[in-house]
Amino acid sequence: MTDMSAHATLPAGAARTLDPHADEVARGDRFEFGRNWARFLALVDDQRIAQAERSLSEMLGRARLDGIRFLDIGSGSGLFSLAARRLGADVCSFDYDPQSVACTRELKSRCRPDDDGWRIEQGSVLDAAFVDRLGRFDVVYSWGVLHHTGDMWRALDQAQRSVDVGGVLFIAIYNDTGSQSARWKRLKRIYTRLPRVLKSPFVLLVSAPEEAKSLVRAVAAGRPQEYARTWTKYDERRGMSHWRDLVDWVGGYPYEYAKPDAIFSFFRARGFVLDQLRVGGGLGCTEYVFSRTPAPSPGSR
Repeated sequence: MTDMSAHATLPAGAARTLDPHADEVARGDRFEFGRNWARFLALVDDQRIAQAERSLSEMLGRARLDGIRFLDIGSGSGLFSLAARRLGADVCSFDYDPQSVACTRELKSRCRPDDDGWRIEQGSVLDAAFVDRLGRFDVVYSWGVLHHTGDMWRALDQAQRSVDVGGVLFIAIYNDTGSQSARWKRLKRIYTRLPRVLKSPFVLLVSAPEEAKSLVRAVAAGRPQEYARTWTKYDERRGMSHWRDLVDWVGGYPYEYAKPDAIFSFFRARGFVLDQLRVGGGLGCTEYVFSRTPAPSPGSR
């Protein structure tokens, strides 16, 4: 997702469409997240759905979400919207990428075709009028999305506006590792500007060093099966796919990042307290669960 009101000039000879997302992709300014999710959707099964449910319940500290109003910002494949709905929440999903919206609708059609408790829309988190129209929610969920909008801090601010008093915000944001993060941003930009035929080879090239290190460490420890599990059992981590996550990781642009202290300060100033934290290693995502505290009453100390 990104701001639908700001777009650079198209290259000479390029046709402008009525779809700002398509314009950004054509310029090489945006990774096709929805295209990646469409391929992942074929892998979604009962086991992945159950793992997504466990992941959500664990971080929110709730076995069930009955009666909870749940907003999924950047729904992607729709997997976590489905998980929240199966846990009992009333779900609203949206995404900026039309193909991601199509994926979410396909998953709903496949698993809960006549469910009035799950609505799906297309829109940008940076569109204040759109976000405000959706209302306020008990749980606002946006895992690994807001740093891909092109304006992360405004996206974070828009997301927190959707959290009702006493509600919860569950986000995951890439870690700021200084020059290393800056290098990854350049690599991601290269990926989005490559011809499609070169994109998968580029993912293999870029990810090969870390994959090789992981294999060597596992072999040196006498546990090569642990490396194999990162491919064969990867779905145990939030129900996702190793290869699809690699493609997302190498190609995911726009790309921003933040240090945990900056995230803490940002939300503290907006009346939130930290409930849960799971620190990701290196360039990965750190997960945060914040709750919005009631505003102090007039005259209270």
